[in-house]
Amino acid sequence: MIKDWNPFFYSKIPIPSFKISSYVFPQFFLTLGLVSTLQVALSMLVCFRIHYHTQWGQRLKVVGNHLALGQWNVDDAPEMHYQNDGIWELSVDLPSEKAFSVAYKYVLVEPDGRILWEWGANRQFAVKADKYETLRLNDAWRENAKPENAWFSSAFTGVLMRRDGKKGPQRHPKPPHHRFQIAVPRLAPDQTVCVLGSDPALGDWAEEKAVVMSEKDYPLFAANVKLKDPSAPVAYKYALYNKAEKRVIGWEAGDDRVLSPISLNGQALLDVHTDEQFRYPNENWRGTGVAIPVFSLRSQQGMGTGEFNDLRALIDWAVQTELKLVQILPINDTTANHTWEDCYPYAAISVFALNPLFLNVEQMGKLTDKSLQKEFDAERKRLNALAVVDHEAVMQAKWRYIRLYYAQEQKEILADKSFQKFIQENRDWLLPYAAFCAFRDRYETPDFSKWGADSLYDEARISSLVSPENDTYDEFAIHLFVQYHLHTQLLEVAEYARSKGIVFKGDIPIGIYRYSVDAWVAPHLYNMNAQAGAPPDAFAVAGQNWGFPTYNWHEMAKDGYSWWRARLSQMATYFDTYRIDHILGFFRIWEIPYHAIDGLLGHFNPALPLSVEEIKQRLGWFDYDRLCRPYIREHLLEGLFGEMTEWVKGEFLEEYQPGHFHLKSHVTTQRQVEQLLKLGEDASQETKDIHYRLKSGLFELITNVLLLEAPLSNGQAFNPRISIQQTSSFKDLDPGSRERLNALYLDYFYHRHEEFWRSEAMTKLPEITTATSMLVCGEDLGMVPDCVPGVMEELGMLSLEIQRMPKETGRHFGHPADAPYLSVVSPSSHDMSTIRGWWEEDRAVTQRFYNEILGHPGDAPFYCEPWVCQEVLEQHLASPAMWAIFPLQDLLAIDGDLRNENPHVERINVPANPKHYWQYRMHLDLEALAGEKGFNETLKDLIKQSGR
Repeated sequence: MIKDWNPFFYSKIPIPSFKISSYVFPQFFLTLGLVSTLQVALSMLVCFRIHYHTQWGQRLKVVGNHLALGQWNVDDAPEMHYQNDGIWELSVDLPSEKAFSVAYKYVLVEPDGRILWEWGANRQFAVKADKYETLRLNDAWRENAKPENAWFSSAFTGVLMRRDGKKGPQRHPKPPHHRFQIAVPRLAPDQTVCVLGSDPALGDWAEEKAVVMSEKDYPLFAANVKLKDPSAPVAYKYALYNKAEKRVIGWEAGDDRVLSPISLNGQALLDVHTDEQFRYPNENWRGTGVAIPVFSLRSQQGMGTGEFNDLRALIDWAVQTELKLVQILPINDTTANHTWEDCYPYAAISVFALNPLFLNVEQMGKLTDKSLQKEFDAERKRLNALAVVDHEAVMQAKWRYIRLYYAQEQKEILADKSFQKFIQENRDWLLPYAAFCAFRDRYETPDFSKWGADSLYDEARISSLVSPENDTYDEFAIHLFVQYHLHTQLLEVAEYARSKGIVFKGDIPIGIYRYSVDAWVAPHLYNMNAQAGAPPDAFAVAGQNWGFPTYNWHEMAKDGYSWWRARLSQMATYFDTYRIDHILGFFRIWEIPYHAIDGLLGHFNPALPLSVEEIKQRLGWFDYDRLCRPYIREHLLEGLFGEMTEWVKGEFLEEYQPGHFHLKSHVTTQRQVEQLLKLGEDASQETKDIHYRLKSGLFELITNVLLLEAPLSNGQAFNPRISIQQTSSFKDLDPGSRERLNALYLDYFYHRHEEFWRSEAMTKLPEITTATSMLVCGEDLGMVPDCVPGVMEELGMLSLEIQRMPKETGRHFGHPADAPYLSVVSPSSHDMSTIRGWWEEDRAVTQRFYNEILGHPGDAPFYCEPWVCQEVLEQHLASPAMWAIFPLQDLLAIDGDLRNENPHVERINVPANPKHYWQYRMHLDLEALAGEKGFNETLKDLIKQSGR
């Protein structure tokens, strides 16, 4: 358990406690907080001293949890006093309590009153009245936009640079005059830190006399020394030290550090010198990873889908090939309708519950009925032989086994102490989840608005129902039982990954499913009358409508985003880094009214809509009918409806003047049209074709509008419709109006909101990303505001760089060599085709890539040959990005014998198709992959040669 952990500069007060397993990093709060247990006299003076060059009018304060430090209130905190050369000081008399702890941070106050907290956890020291009269704390301002800050995440301190927990060598005099401290997170487990300097107590620069620092509070290293002459300046540096060989193996780069002289004057003083930014003598750390959904894994003992247990074999393969990271897609429960449509991993019915699809049911225990077990074994083999995931069949088989086993072991299950402990520790989300699942099945729908008396969540009633005293407890308890085993199996994998030095990367969906536990329990946290999606792009020309309600950020902020903190804290039990799906949604989300089906009628929320007066000023005129209603003219109808035109005019349109039409009231929205033209499963293909053309034509008429009324504006404010330049309504304007409207459009979408959206993101993201010690990666693809890169850099978040989706205007492709260090480079993602699939989609694009990016003359090969795939792989490995992560399909592509014959079956998702079936499976099993020595050695050598 770690309490009050808050690693980033926006932290102001200790945050609510959260669970994070001790194996991640048992001393993390202590180390990042730079805790020192110091013995001081009953009458003590604490002197704060920091080096920071401010601008005119800026002030520094020390804010802490002590009355003399404002008790975390910036207004009441004392100001520091400027000395010279960037030195600020403050002396505070502390009361003479026998023992208490003090936490503090430095705060920069701007002339206009804005405040900036330094990066990092709360600085802390514990005080015992004993040996010192004066404590001097020499600190340096911790910058927030430093790439090195990412190394303090649990991905590094708890996995890649994981320590054994031993204290390390110490030879510290007692009592010392000085303590040297520095945080060095990026350090191999067989290394530690030492300090050398010009004083005999620091070895007189002799490496064999280096003072080896204690690492018990890693990543903080500390050494207590008693300088021979504290009244003289002391030059010193830190160095890397090999523990086994007991020698210095590398000095930090840069000039000597200098310790200013102090005058003891007979007083009992301890001078604590906390340095920042260890100057690593080697290059930035870079690693390689593999990405694959859990359901796509194939093993010899599987059941037609990947399971949590299969991740263990993938981790072993990663170790074998010197990969350092395994990335998966979301793994929360998506069981809404018990159909194949539950395969969509971003539509979870709970952001806490895990998906039973990934449960290895036999690990719970065997069925005692041998005939039933034999029947199950046969079904398992049948499903495992399939080329793709049969979601419904797999889930049916697993749930049949679960129910049989639960009935068989019910008494022992309910009496199991670890099971009961799991329930108690997770009851806040677990009990509502179990009730939701039971009601979903009882009412045969996840739409809780159709649950009658159970439609509204009642905490007291649910607590009573999901109780052993209730006669129908088993209806709920079976879901508790499944979640317990899913947790156990995933936790075992997570612990295994950490023990092997493999970073386990999860995925946070941007939205919640409309018919989910979360929406049922706390509907006020979401805008249930809206839908989240994405504006049009090259992959979905009509935009995307994910159907999720958008977040009510105002409500979420009221309790400090506790829902997000709880969600991420639980995730940190299993993962040490995560991908935030559609990070742009924290700046603004593409919000679509519930009456719309595709994404064209959406708008950004929050936004600064245009007033009627502003439109008049910019455009020169305002006509509501022409600008804000669907533009329907005679000359457009023939192309949309052909021989059905006259029938359509009579059935769906009203001609209010010759050649000018309005839609009739029963087809003014896309949802009305969809319901009207809904067909049964037995409809003929001819009927389906007719309905498809009618639906497409009416959808186009409905979206043929230039301005959309802003919600709650009462007709006084409007947002431009996205992609208006493609509409006939725009094209039929006079040239002057087109030019002015286009200028307004460009300003609205690309300039108007930058500072506004930056402010919105900086209100939410610091609170959310500091909830845990996990390394945060943001999926920042699509229509990216200019403010996004700066915010992500400021918060230490890794960006995503996809070669086929360049972020610079005018470029056809990105190049991995141009990626920043704080980024993930990848040739493709689950939302697009693999390298090989993409190669065959557009010959002209492929040819350009072959000549411009790969640098080859002549014609590109028709198929993406293994050597071409390897060149793409090598480009990404050579990137300066912290991580190069490859879909497994793209790694296998470099081996002509090993890769799948058909690249088009390897695609995981098609974003333009909301009904896409997520069912891709590896074509070879993990056991066979581990045995492919030639391929594995080649991959290992490529990674080594790249310096990763």
